[in-house]
Amino acid sequence: MKTEIVNIDNAQELDAFVEGHKNGHFMQSTLWGRVKDDWGWFGIIARSDDGSIKGTMSVLVRKISKMPYYMFYAPRGPVCDLHDKETFNALMDAAKAEGKKRNAYAIKLDKDADTNDSEYRAIVTDAGFKIDPVEDRLKGFQCSRVIRIDIEGKTEDEVFAAFDSGHRRKVRVALKNNVEVEINGSEKADLFYEMMKETTERDGFELRSADWFRKILDAFGDKARLYTAYYTPEGGERVHIAGALALVYGDKLWYFYGASRNIHRNVMPNYLLQWEMIKWAVENKCRIYDFRGVERFDEEDGLYRFKIKFGSYQEEFMGEMEQVYKPAAAALVNTTQQIIKKLR
Repeated sequence: MKTEIVNIDNAQELDAFVEGHKNGHFMQSTLWGRVKDDWGWFGIIARSDDGSIKGTMSVLVRKISKMPYYMFYAPRGPVCDLHDKETFNALMDAAKAEGKKRNAYAIKLDKDADTNDSEYRAIVTDAGFKIDPVEDRLKGFQCSRVIRIDIEGKTEDEVFAAFDSGHRRKVRVALKNNVEVEINGSEKADLFYEMMKETTERDGFELRSADWFRKILDAFGDKARLYTAYYTPEGGERVHIAGALALVYGDKLWYFYGASRNIHRNVMPNYLLQWEMIKWAVENKCRIYDFRGVERFDEEDGLYRFKIKFGSYQEEFMGEMEQVYKPAAAALVNTTQQIIKKLR
């Protein structure tokens, strides 16, 4: 098996493979590399002897502050048959060889592979990766507990019928109150930021900048949508009350960010926004609608209840894993970062 390194400007084959593969993910595309422009980026393509692509991996590169070392991170990578050990090892060997050139001390992965996939677990551990224990799964780059809807081959009516009856009622409440949903692009990034600011102050989430949302929307183009919900109270003026950012890539749609204001929450805009995004997924013949992460699978958790009652299922991924190239450097980096964290 042959491997090659590509840069972000000559990775068209990589993007086509990732978008068409059942294990593809938007974070494994060059589009995500352009969003994460404060990191470096390179891609790896693994080919069989006949030249056909067997697997790819997009790698983000970050220099460790005040040190000569770099970290490699392949978010939701690699993209290949999860049980293809030969391709997995070829991709990792190529990454390690590149690491020698760039003075990388380690590579981190967090593939969206089910935690019970014992065959994939054996492949990554045999390759020298250490998998974070269960209790550490909230500390990684990506949450390992997700909520998804299986929409493969289903009509809008079939998907809607699978919602919890209370969720169906709340969608209808929004429609009865004439909540309007508009589809926007980066021109409404500032508006979405203002809603996100109100949401984070209320719920304690991390606040991203308007430029961050603008960057995502511009990079993904027609694969990204910013949905904005408006309401006109009787005798009042039309106001924006909620918003959501969604990405379609390959056979999946991801609900990426959601925001709501503190006013007019009784007209249930967030339920209608979800329904509009789910309809977009059905329109694109997606296989999966992905709500992304929750902190825990617990009916007492409001976010979990909201997501699971859309006819969804829960899935836990294997979590973050690391292969260390330079043990002494890794120990120094980890110790330094722990000290900095304590000082903060």
